[in-house]
Amino acid sequence: MPRRPKSNVDTGLVRLNKFLSMAGASSRRKADELMQEGRVRVNGTVVTSLGTKIDPARDTVFVNEKQVVMLDEPVYIVFNKPKDAITTAKDERGRATIMDYVHVRERVYPIGRLDRKTTGVLLLTNDGEFANRLMHPRHEVKKAYTVTLDKPLEPKDVKHLAGGIRLSDGKTKPAEVHLIPTGKNKVVGIVIHEGRNRQIHRMFEALGYVVEKLDRVAYADVTYEGLSRGRWRFLSKSEVRRLKEVAGMEEQRA
Repeated sequence: MPRRPKSNVDTGLVRLNKFLSMAGASSRRKADELMQEGRVRVNGTVVTSLGTKIDPARDTVFVNEKQVVMLDEPVYIVFNKPKDAITTAKDERGRATIMDYVHVRERVYPIGRLDRKTTGVLLLTNDGEFANRLMHPRHEVKKAYTVTLDKPLEPKDVKHLAGGIRLSDGKTKPAEVHLIPTGKNKVVGIVIHEGRNRQIHRMFEALGYVVEKLDRVAYADVTYEGLSRGRWRFLSKSEVRRLKEVAGMEEQRA
């Protein structure tokens, strides 16, 4: 049977749902559902109690008859993606991917995607819950972009963007739009709080513009300041803490 702490001073124990999320097997919420459905076993015993704690160093955990193992410590990275890098681990056509630039021992994956031609801030991690929370629409994590258009943006269209654009998958939420003075109204700063597929392109295309360049300059409060194109760094503890706050993650406790 899985071990449970006898007091608040026990060490080495973590909640089972946290273990599953950190191992990338599921989000915490999905882990709870898996337990309630009887699909999680610890040391050969089906576990349905949501408060169960385990010792990752001693207990064996199976989900749907497959063992779950947490091999690495959590890793959090910000990467300044260059143009033409594909946001995947491998590309069937042999094109350069982000993993040709980011070299770490741990198996990390991107939080969301950027189109091939889009540059800028891309976060990578091996923390499944962290990634799932940041990508969930409920948290409305802001993403800031610099957009270069084929023609000057008209004032009436600034208002349209700020009020939301009707797309095939529904109306977008209001965006923050700023004209960049040196860009002759063709270079625009925009902040959105969603993550739909090709959203920025589609918003401007709906108004009759072509996006010639798209650069993501910030994800939440994380920017690529100090990183040239194609370079990366580990996020600081304060940056990770802030992102977890934005994603609604309570303080991590064993």
